[in-house]
Amino acid sequence: MTAFGVDPIRYTSYGMPRYPEYRPRRLRRTAALRNLVRETVLAPSQLVLPLFVRSGSGVRTAVSSMPGVFQTSVDELLIDARAAAAVGVGGVLLFGIPDHKDAEGSGAWDDEGPVQRAVRALKTELPQLVVITDVCMCEYTDHGHCGILRNGEVDNDATLDLLVRESLSHARAGADVVAPSDMMDGRVGVIRDALDDAGFENTSILSYAAKFASAFYGPFREAAESTPQSGDRRGYQMDVANTNEALREALQDIEEGADMIMVKPAGPFLDIVSRVKTETGYPLAAYQVSGEFAMIHAAAERGWIDLERAMMESLIGIRRAGADVVITYFAREAAALLLSSYSPPQAVPR
Repeated sequence: MTAFGVDPIRYTSYGMPRYPEYRPRRLRRTAALRNLVRETVLAPSQLVLPLFVRSGSGVRTAVSSMPGVFQTSVDELLIDARAAAAVGVGGVLLFGIPDHKDAEGSGAWDDEGPVQRAVRALKTELPQLVVITDVCMCEYTDHGHCGILRNGEVDNDATLDLLVRESLSHARAGADVVAPSDMMDGRVGVIRDALDDAGFENTSILSYAAKFASAFYGPFREAAESTPQSGDRRGYQMDVANTNEALREALQDIEEGADMIMVKPAGPFLDIVSRVKTETGYPLAAYQVSGEFAMIHAAAERGWIDLERAMMESLIGIRRAGADVVITYFAREAAALLLSSYSPPQAVPR
């Protein structure tokens, strides 16, 4: 015993009691106790649902590699958005699929394009839902790259003007947030200046700050019809081995005026999520991409994992790493599950 009556053998070097005085399982015995001391909370309002929109009416085309995900016309998209809003999902992220593509992706800034029409419909019918629009050229170009292609390479500076046109078109339609995903250098600054000059100073920018050249995007390219016709995107998306570069990208976008930043993909890059959040303190989104979603579904279909538990564990992991916002194709199912796990107290008879 010490002079203060504490036996050092029963305590760790940092003052924590040892077994049997300290029994961590005491706080794991019941769901109520576990909920009471839970360190990371996932709420429906922190989830964003990606949606793929195209022209037409009554269109609902299944994406074969992504169970429960569809390309839809605006009227069908509203059905999905209403269902998401009903369970408390915080926002939607829109990707457009044009009827026609060309070398510069001119459909991206068509004020009557599917994204622009979807934004107007959403802000009219579901004004409480945050509407985010993806800003990129890959869905709109006939070559599938994210900008102007010259001699087999994307011309960074020539692409900036196209991204500005697209962002302004989305802002005119009423988007709450524009989200440039192209990974061109300097794009956040020119978009911010253009929005401000056009009177859209309240339109936020969510920058895909650290977007890696990942193998996990395959199913998305089916959904968005955006597979490159030649080469790949490693010349402008980030090397999956780099951490310091991700932080530099995030800091540069913040300096240029981004209101929020994003790490994509989420699951394989949780260390990047954690570091970017810790070192910037900025609002941070992480995108659980199509490959992550498809893998969980595929394993569950084979009976190897429990779908609901794996879904929730993956989303909690992203939140635990530091993401404030989780963009996920599981948004609606996860939100419904979160709501169902809460039972409001019953009124006590007087």
